[in-house]
Amino acid sequence: MNSTSATHHSAAYDSTVGIQAGVVHDSVVNIVHPDASPQEKYTVGVRLLNDGVSGRAREMITDAIAHGHDTAEVRFHWVLAMLSGRAYHDLSAEDVQQLHRASQSVRNYAEGVWKDALRITFELLSMLRTADGDTGRVLERLRALSPHQREAMLHHLDLVLTGGLKDSLWAEGRERAEADRFGNNRVHRIWAYFEPEPIGPRALPVRPSTAAAAEAAFPGRARLFAIGSAILWITALVSDPGAALIELPVALGAGLAALHFGRQWSSQDHRPNPMTEPRVPPTRDPSSAGDGFTDRVRQSFDQYFESRAPRGFAPHAWLRHTADVRGSLAAEIALLYRERRVGVERIEWLIRYLAEDARDRHDNGTLLDDRRQDPTAATAKHLSVTALVVLGITAFAMLATVASGVGSSWTPLAVLAAGGVVWSGRAAASAWLEARLEEHRVVRETQEYHERMTARQIAYQNWKSHLDALRPSELEMETWLNCDKTLFIDEALRHYQLTWRDLITHTLLITPARPYKRGRSKRGPWRYSRYGFRLFLVTQDGVREISSEFDFTDARRGNLQRINYRFEALSSVQVTENTRTGYDLELVLTNGPARNIRVKDADSHQLAPEENAQEIAEISLDAAGFIHTFRLLEGIAADGKGWIERNDPRNLPAFDTAG
Repeated sequence: MNSTSATHHSAAYDSTVGIQAGVVHDSVVNIVHPDASPQEKYTVGVRLLNDGVSGRAREMITDAIAHGHDTAEVRFHWVLAMLSGRAYHDLSAEDVQQLHRASQSVRNYAEGVWKDALRITFELLSMLRTADGDTGRVLERLRALSPHQREAMLHHLDLVLTGGLKDSLWAEGRERAEADRFGNNRVHRIWAYFEPEPIGPRALPVRPSTAAAAEAAFPGRARLFAIGSAILWITALVSDPGAALIELPVALGAGLAALHFGRQWSSQDHRPNPMTEPRVPPTRDPSSAGDGFTDRVRQSFDQYFESRAPRGFAPHAWLRHTADVRGSLAAEIALLYRERRVGVERIEWLIRYLAEDARDRHDNGTLLDDRRQDPTAATAKHLSVTALVVLGITAFAMLATVASGVGSSWTPLAVLAAGGVVWSGRAAASAWLEARLEEHRVVRETQEYHERMTARQIAYQNWKSHLDALRPSELEMETWLNCDKTLFIDEALRHYQLTWRDLITHTLLITPARPYKRGRSKRGPWRYSRYGFRLFLVTQDGVREISSEFDFTDARRGNLQRINYRFEALSSVQVTENTRTGYDLELVLTNGPARNIRVKDADSHQLAPEENAQEIAEISLDAAGFIHTFRLLEGIAADGKGWIERNDPRNLPAFDTAG
């Protein structure tokens, strides 16, 4: 494969460009520590083999054998890993020698079901040396194995087995694929595999309290009020002691009453509605300019609110009714989750919950008024205003007392003191009320914050548990994909009226088909919601190519295409690798234009920091059948039919299965 750093872009053959999304599941089942025991490495290797990652499986099982973990069971899975996804022409000379040595070591293992399975595996390989050998005895022994062993052999030796032997086994494999294709509730569960891992709940923290500044200003204003009040009362007392002794208690009582009831009134009047009051500044955050995140959040809110309108509301009417609510919530969520590598799809669970919560609040009558009004609030307001009126009247009465008394020369001082009392009293009362209200606000908002976080945490756990319960395993995904591939190949054989005896070899290339969603476990291959299947059937007459698109979520197929060409018509095959776009396979026919097949899209931006981009690319390409397909087409393009003759399976050395 050639690599280039030049900018390169091409769409897959007859494909359309669409939106893509990628999900990486934080799974550790296929990750092994460097200091793991040989047994642990073997276990992980078998799991990788079952999940379709045969290259990595070969490495793990070979490493386990090299460190002394070598039994008939281990060697059986090693042989399957060596041949999984590979045809005879994919094996190097060293691979063939290793298989030959392994066949000679069969006699050294203890007798048992695994030794029987290993021996039969090599007997199947030995039958490739004859065009049409007697398969009856081997098939009888094969069918005597356990279903697990037999199915594993047929699956992983798929590209090696040919001719009459495979014809005898194909019907069984097709029936099994038809039975398992929609098994384990595939249609209702597979979507969960491509659903992104939800990010945890967040809520805006409580705003910092401003009570400290108000408390600091209160003492000075209170002292000024006390001094002014003392001067005013003394001048009134000097002017008319009898009247002053009545006016002072009235003024003090009215002032304290106004303060007491004013506090109750203000605490109710200034309590914000958390569903309608904006929790973030209405101005747009400059850091979000051009990133589109806020717009996507608002669009998601619109979609979920529209789809969750309460009874009696048309969707468009509900959107109008909740415009302020959606705006406030969207601004909050956009502010909380605007960070690198966080997509809107990871917080859609929260947006969906908030839309449902708004609907429920509407149903119970608390959407636009999230608090219960204190029935004493109106009374407190009236009493506070009455007390202020009494206080004002009493103050004017004290001024009148000073002006009319014998000490009227104190009038200017009394007027000045009254002005100071009014200003300082209002300022001191405002500072005291602000401090008390801030204390109550912090307590109230702290309680509301914990209530929001608790509700959102419950919604998050419910959604995550739902996903975990539904999400298919790697083995299930691989099983469903293999069933689709088997039935696709079977349909192609039926269309062309071919049997496996008529085929020299075949290869199936699995590519992403846009638009798609994709997901994978860590260090596993990418899996797609939509695939492109491209089958090459190689016969004595040439190559038959059949391609189709598959919706993996429900196994529906579309856009079937067929093309036939002779060996000499395939003039060249090349691969373009680019870290920004992915891998493209280019087929050039002598009688037509070059065709570009997008084998794999770029994914380096979606890898975990500890993952190696080249390793993940090789795993995905191996699982897609790319390596086998490329070698086959490259050989045909270079040597034509002569390449097929030189790579005849009958040239495979005989395997020693005695013992």
